This record gives sequence, structure tokens and C-alpha cells, in this order.
Amino acid sequence: MFCAIIFLHFCHLVDAAKIMSVMEGETVTLHTNISSYNYKCETCYMDYVEWSWFRPKESLNVRVIHLDVKTGDITNYEIFRDRLHMDSQTGSLTIRNIRTTDSGLYQMYSIFSLESFNVTVYARLPTPVITSNSTCSSLSGTLQNCSLLCSVLNVSHVTLSWYKENSVLSSISVSDLSISLSLPLEVEYQDNNTYSCVLNNSFTNLTEHLDISELCQTCADQVHCCGFTEAVIRLVISAVVGVATVAIVIYDIRSRRAERI
Repeated sequence: MFCAIIFLHFCHLVDAAKIMSVMEGETVTLHTNISSYNYKCETCYMDYVEWSWFRPKESLNVRVIHLDVKTGDITNYEIFRDRLHMDSQTGSLTIRNIRTTDSGLYQMYSIFSLESFNVTVYARLPTPVITSNSTCSSLSGTLQNCSLLCSVLNVSHVTLSWYKENSVLSSISVSDLSISLSLPLEVEYQDNNTYSCVLNNSFTNLTEHLDISELCQTCADQVHCCGFTEAVIRLVISAVVGVATVAIVIYDIRSRRAERI
């Protein structure tokens, strides 16, 4: 009896919350130690096992699922609908297709213990998009700059950064709000360094590498393109002027002949 009392007192101590970070859409299992408690004390008996959920920044404790050990009946309180499953032998809780709104503190109660899991669910990151705007001097025909912009849409709790090799050049962060981020960068076309735009949160990151030769058009290419177009326009104008000149000469000759007659 004394052993049972000491054991029950020990089991009711609150464990430190286990920290878990997961990606939305995954299946997550919160593993408990109920089976080991059962094994250590055969005289102990569980009446129930219950899971509750504390939403982030709220003090409300919401019951999500309950196991009646005597009957084996499991009651799902429908807040997660059919995405929850509890193992009747171990008390472990499985959450399928977890969502960012499922983040929070999960606690398992039984006669033997109170176990806690602090779960953070991160949204899947979008791939950064790099765009450019190269400009040339119309007088010298030399490349002035290559202006780049790395952008992402509808993100929160992330950092967007430009890297040169392995060094951070610039970065911008956003916390709670779901907004669009853009980060500019200027490079020279002849720059042979490796640049990349990185979007990351506490869980993962996505990297988009910069291909300068593809995104930053050379002035030679621009001059070649514009020179060809300009040559065609000049040719057309010259032809029109030539035809007009011939017409004027013919008209002048005919007018003189008519005057002599």
C-alpha cells in the first residue's frame, strides 16, 4: 500500500513539456509512457486517459479525446473531427494532416501521470522568385547595373535573405502577419560570385540560386537587339525618302516639259 501511495504521488508530478516542431500536412504522434507505468505497478489501476489542448495565447483548456479504460470506449470531442487517433494500450495521440492552427500545448491526463507536448506547426514555404531589371547607358553602351528583386507571397514567421557565397548581404523578417516580402540587390554583370536568395523559418528553408548570365542581360545583347531594330527602321525610312525624292524629280521634269509646250 505504501509503495502504491509513493508511486501515485510520483506519477502525478507534471513532466516538463516536450518540444516538437512539425510541418503542416504531416502525421504526428505524441508518444506517452503509460504502458511503462502500468508495468511498474500492477496494483495501480487506470480509470481513464484524456488529452486536452491549450490554444496558443489562450488560457482555455479544450478536451479533445477521452479513453474509458474499463470499457475501451474512446470519445472524440470532434474539435479535430476525424484527424485524431489514440492508442488504447499506450495512450499515445496521433494527429493526421496537422494544420498551422493546431499549434499549442497538448496534455495527457491519467491516474498515473500528466504529460505535456508543446507543438509548433509551420506552414510550407513558397519558393522565392528572383526577377531583374538591367539598364545600359545609351551614350557609352556600358552596363550600369543589374537590379534584382527576390520576392515571396503570403508568408509569416520567416526571414528572407540575400547571400553572397556563405555570407549574408541583407535580410528582412516578418512575424505574425501573413504578408508579401521583397528584398532588392544590385550586382555587376561581370561579378563571378555566387548569389542566392534564402527563405527560412525555425523549421526549414528554401533556396533560389541566382544565374547572373541569365537574368542580367549584357549591354552587347541589348545593343545588338536595339541595333537590329534601329537598322530596319532606318532602312524603311530611307526607302520612303528615296521614293519620295524620285517622285518629286519626275514631277518637276513633267512640269517643265508642260511649260515649254
